[in-house]
Amino acid sequence: MEMTMSTHIPRLNDAFKLAPETIKGLLAASNALKASGLEPALLELVKIRASQINGCAFCLHMHVTDARKMGETEMRLHLLNAWRDSSLYTDRERAALAWTEALTRVADTGAPDEDYALVQANFTEAEQVQLSLAIGIINLWNRLQVGFRAAHPPVAHIQGAAA
Repeated sequence: MEMTMSTHIPRLNDAFKLAPETIKGLLAASNALKASGLEPALLELVKIRASQINGCAFCLHMHVTDARKMGETEMRLHLLNAWRDSSLYTDRERAALAWTEALTRVADTGAPDEDYALVQANFTEAEQVQLSLAIGIINLWNRLQVGFRAAHPPVAHIQGAAA
């Protein structure tokens, strides 16, 4: 299937105000991940990778900004799309990224046993569930933002730089 460029014009203004209770629940689920026991920097890598796959500029903007605030290096952020070919990621991060790709593309991958074996080797059972929930939650946010064509904030507004 061929993808076409979007017009970047939001399809709904204030879409989330139209389903406040559901969005409130989704925000609560997102915030609950902070107590998941998973490293915040790892969660940001997962969110960025899923957002790269899904083409979500809004979420990429948000989570790259958050990762930088946490001290993530520019090189690791630049190489995230090619993490399999880089030695900059730990075994735990690599397992999380493989699982992120498998679940984000589940219709194509079927969540392969070899990817799950990496997750089993690097995460406790509780962490496996939390990681899978984190992947599912970011995929839901991606689908909402891409589907409604949410625009990311202007870079000049966020960083004080020229857009």
